[in-house]
Amino acid sequence: MKKELKFFIYSIIIFIFCIFTLRYYFSDENKKKNYRSILTIEKKIQNFSKDIPILKSNTENIIEYIDIKEEKQKKFNFWSLLTNEN
Repeated sequence: MKKELKFFIYSIIIFIFCIFTLRYYFSDENKKKNYRSILTIEKKIQNFSKDIPILKSNTENIIEYIDIKEEKQKKFNFWSLLTNEN
């Protein structure tokens, strides 16, 4: 009996918590706050982006290509490596 009552009380508490959370999340007040904060962040980004200096690119012709001669490489098989006792 105690376990059932305890389970019932816990489930009621969880259910009430979920209801209040969803109620606040979908409220108009929360939507307004969220929208206002997004607008203020966008305005700040636009203001800061105006003051950012544009740097000149200095990465042209940096890569030097070198010709490498490929030497003949010995081909190994996995099983032959295991059977050889070197």
